[in-house]
Amino acid sequence: MQEIIECVPNFSEGRNEETIKAIGDAVSNTPECKLLNCEPDKDYNRVVVTFVGTKKGVLEGAVNASLVASERIDMTQHKGEHPRLGAIDVVPFIPVKNVTVEDCVAISKEYGKIVSEKLNIPIYLYESSAVKPDRINLSNIRKGEYEGLSEKLKDAEWMPDFGKPKFNPKLGGTVTGSRFFLIAYNVNLKTEDVNIADEIAQTIRESGKILRDENGNAVKKDGKTVRIPGKLKDVKAMGVSLENFKITQVSINLINYRITNMHQAFETVKEEAKKINVETWGSEIVGLVPLDAITESGKFYSPNEDDEKNLVESAVQNLGLSNLTKFNPDDKIIEYLIKE
Repeated sequence: MQEIIECVPNFSEGRNEETIKAIGDAVSNTPECKLLNCEPDKDYNRVVVTFVGTKKGVLEGAVNASLVASERIDMTQHKGEHPRLGAIDVVPFIPVKNVTVEDCVAISKEYGKIVSEKLNIPIYLYESSAVKPDRINLSNIRKGEYEGLSEKLKDAEWMPDFGKPKFNPKLGGTVTGSRFFLIAYNVNLKTEDVNIADEIAQTIRESGKILRDENGNAVKKDGKTVRIPGKLKDVKAMGVSLENFKITQVSINLINYRITNMHQAFETVKEEAKKINVETWGSEIVGLVPLDAITESGKFYSPNEDDEKNLVESAVQNLGLSNLTKFNPDDKIIEYLIKE
């Protein structure tokens, strides 16, 4: 595979094994495509699918997976911890080898055109594909989530980039675009109080938290809400509950791991949790991780180590990546999975 593009679609189904398998099979059966990983989460009720392919293959794989998901997922019945806009929630395209961001932008636009026409759903472009500044950030587009999409579509400011401004109750809406490699990274907390996890998330994320007065009201200056900046750059975070494990998580998106990597996020969460006598209990990577990201974390904990295998093991041990489910480097590190 001379050119490699990664696609990491997130679908709003993490519990029905038949649906998850069918989505994965749709990718596997697409020429010039290689399925790398399907990672469901029952609490989030969401599956993260990772595959790579050529320009042609990755586009067709994304379309095929979306069509299968559209047949099997009904958003009127969906409940889950993770924010979502629709059944085919977000479909990012990431340049890996011998392709450019511009190539991936073009693919995301072609995907948006095809899927909006086939499924009659509104589609928005984000990150590098965004055509409006307020649509660069995924959380802005998701604001109000699926439940608020019907009203959102009545606002001319939220005219979709593809498709008609008409609410599809079964499927909701979809976001697509080109972006840098994002690491979905969650830090576990030994508490069932999701408010604690959310408070820590607000403290560490770049957007920070809203400044409030003694009565709990948002402080405004010149008509704008005042925010306290967060500790970590290029980080998004929120608190979520994992009822199956009787814990909570600080659910983190590392937008650019070369600016803020896993060990920095983990140690900062640990520091904030310690202030309120809450214990951290390892962490997890959802989906895949680049090799250089995990070896950098290994180097942080083992500064005198140079062997790649030992650095990976150091990161796994010190970040507690196997606390919830076993972390297998051969299944989780993207370079180990891509075989040309």
